[in-house]
Amino acid sequence: MLDLNVNGERLWQSLMEMAQFGATEKGGCNRLALTDNDKKARDLFVAWCETAGCTVSVDKMGNIFARRPGKNNDLPAVGTGSHLDTQPTGGKFDGVFGVLAGVEVLRTLHENNIETETALEFSVWTNEEGSRFQPAMQGSGVYVGRFDLETEWNKTDVNGIRLKDELERIGYLGDEEPGSRNLGAFFETHIEQGPILEDEDKTIGIVRLGQGIRWYNITVRGQESHSGTTPMHLRKDSMVASAKVVTEIEEIAHRFENGLGTVGFMQVYPNSRNTIPGEITFSADLRNPNPQVLEEMHNQLTGFCDKLAGERGLEIEVDHFWYFAPVEFNASDDVKAATEKLGYSHMDIYAGAGHDACYMADLVPSGMIFTPCENGISHNEIENTTPEQCEAGANVLLHTMLEASARIARG
Repeated sequence: MLDLNVNGERLWQSLMEMAQFGATEKGGCNRLALTDNDKKARDLFVAWCETAGCTVSVDKMGNIFARRPGKNNDLPAVGTGSHLDTQPTGGKFDGVFGVLAGVEVLRTLHENNIETETALEFSVWTNEEGSRFQPAMQGSGVYVGRFDLETEWNKTDVNGIRLKDELERIGYLGDEEPGSRNLGAFFETHIEQGPILEDEDKTIGIVRLGQGIRWYNITVRGQESHSGTTPMHLRKDSMVASAKVVTEIEEIAHRFENGLGTVGFMQVYPNSRNTIPGEITFSADLRNPNPQVLEEMHNQLTGFCDKLAGERGLEIEVDHFWYFAPVEFNASDDVKAATEKLGYSHMDIYAGAGHDACYMADLVPSGMIFTPCENGISHNEIENTTPEQCEAGANVLLHTMLEASARIARG
């Protein structure tokens, strides 16, 4: 079936059609999880899948599964999927490309009347970004059992709106138990979100490892006081202490190969020009593909905060609320075989961001297909790629799923 290819023009048109939901003036998307725009995107995905012969079901976390029957539907299915939610100033391709690459694979099989050895499943995972509700990869995390369903149902956004209520409001509070699909392999196609493939002039990245991630909420509690009447040596300035922690996070990242450290969110109280800040809460994000190194980065952060609190006479609370262990993708060889058959240039690569496939690797052999993005920019309205790059990624996904389905059927 090497002459079987997706319709690249149709895939691109689908991406542009989906991008209308939450379109921003700068050409990106603001489609937060479980908003009205997310509902519109989900509804369109469901309509496209049903038109191509799928039956659609939804689980209690709002994860969507479109199933295309195969020759032997008792065998485990081959799955693919990603997410439709975006960052507040996100692009048109992060996540949605993986979903629509799957839709294009489905359409290609449907119009060519190809019966696969096993069933295929095409999924949309709830709240991968973690922007409106925390943590990230929430839907797939519940699916694989990393998170408790009831606990995640009761998570609220900054306005106090509960996740379960929003699922119900937009019509995606399903009744299927999370984790109940019969899957034998899972693949996710995604823009790289980094500059490596473009820099190396490679068409396909075969993802071998997934980055380990630790997320924190750090609260520094000092004492608010008048900026004009409080001597420097008598201050408990939470802003200065916070700045030192932020600087240390950058230093920790530089100390280790492949280390990354980011602070992207901060709240200041009372947030007044002439008042010494009394309490500051900010995020911290540490990443490394080596679990031992990531553990040492964690120890250095917590040790620094303990020492700083003692030196400055204030309180620093480090809430390490999410740990995502480094992942090995055990189905990467299927991706490599398909890529080589199609003749695309390729390289092994690791995923610097978290992805739903990283959690699916807990349950079934999983793999990821990376395609380049312009200047490596993502989580940004100017995020960009090309129709040809998307077409290549979808072609690799098509032949990867066909190969995996045949392999499962062979036993």
